[in-house]
Amino acid sequence: MKKRYTFPGFVDVHVHFRDPGMPGAENRRSGASAAWRGGFSAVVTMPNTTPAGDNVEWIKEQLEDETLPVKIYPSACISRSRAGEEVADLEELAQAGAAFFTDDGSYVKSDKVMEEAMARAAELNMCICDHAMDPDILNGGVIRKCALADALKLPVISEETEVKAISRDISLCRVTGCRIHIQHISTARGVELVRMAQREGLPITAEATPHHLLLCTDDITRDDAAFKMAPPLGNREDLFELRRGVKDGVLMFATDHAPHPFETKNKGFLNSANGIVGLETAIPITYSVMVEEEGMDIESWAKAWYEMPRWIIRGVGDLKLTTIEVGEKRRVTVNDFYSLSRNCPYDGMEFDCWAVDR
Repeated sequence: MKKRYTFPGFVDVHVHFRDPGMPGAENRRSGASAAWRGGFSAVVTMPNTTPAGDNVEWIKEQLEDETLPVKIYPSACISRSRAGEEVADLEELAQAGAAFFTDDGSYVKSDKVMEEAMARAAELNMCICDHAMDPDILNGGVIRKCALADALKLPVISEETEVKAISRDISLCRVTGCRIHIQHISTARGVELVRMAQREGLPITAEATPHHLLLCTDDITRDDAAFKMAPPLGNREDLFELRRGVKDGVLMFATDHAPHPFETKNKGFLNSANGIVGLETAIPITYSVMVEEEGMDIESWAKAWYEMPRWIIRGVGDLKLTTIEVGEKRRVTVNDFYSLSRNCPYDGMEFDCWAVDR
C-alpha cells in the first residue's frame, strides 16, 4: 500500500551546476529542475566553476534568476581562485550572500591559510566546508584498494588521504572555534574522528553521499568510471560505518551532484573525470539504505535532509515542502533525467520511495 509523507523542504548542501564554465554538462536551470524533480527545495552550489566563485559578481550571478524551481544558496571560495595560497575576501563574500566557504574539489593544503580562513569565518559566524583529501598523500590515486585495482594495477588512494586532512581540520577547529563541515566523508576512520570531535563539543559536522552509502569497492567489477568519484568508494567496513554515522546523527546527507559530459567519463578509471550525478536518485537511495535496510526511523532520515543541512548554511528562509511517496517500485532510467548529464551507475536499479511532483 502506498503512503505519502510531507516534510519541511529538503536541502542539498553540495551540488555542482557547472555554470559558468561547462554549462553543457549542467547549468543552473537544468540543475535546479533536476533538484526539483528529485524532491529538493533548495541547493547549495559549489564555487569550483570557471572562473572560480571567489568574488561578489559570481555570487550575484548565482542568485540572479528568481524563476528557478528551487532556491539556490551559493557557497564561495575559501581561497582566491581556489589556489589555496591566499584567503579570499570572506567578509565581502559573506555580505554578498555566500552560504558558507569551501574550495570544494581542492584541499587547502597550507595550515596557515586554512587557520586564517577559519579565524575570519568564525568572526562572521560562518561555516568552512572542506574537501578533505590531502594531495600530498593522494599521489595520483584513482580508486581505493580492491580486486579491480589489483587486477588493472590502478594507482590506489589510501584512507590516510582523508584521515590526515580531517585530523588537521579538527585541530584548527580547536584553535579557532570555527564551525567546520567535512564534505563527502568516505572512510570509517574519518567518521570516527568526526564522532569523537562532536563528543568533545567541537562545532563540527560532516556529510555522507548516497553513493558512499549504497556502494563500496565490492561493487566495482569493471573499468567503469561511472564508479569513479572523489573521494572514492570505500570498502565494506567504510560503508557500514557511514551508515552507522547517519543513523547515530553524526552525519547528514548531501549528493555531491557532479555532472560530466559522456566524453569525459568514458575513458576508464585512469583517464576519466571524478563524480556522478545524484539529485534525482538521492531520496530513493538514502531511504532504501537507511530506512528499509538499516531500520532508521523515517523522521530521523528526513531530518538528515531538511534539519541538519540548515546548521551549516547562512540565512535559510522558508522553503516549499517536500512530499515523498513510498510503496511502489520504480526503475531509474538515466535517459529520463532532467539533468543534462547521465554519469552514474544507477541505471536500471529499482526503488520504492520517490519524491512527489509539487
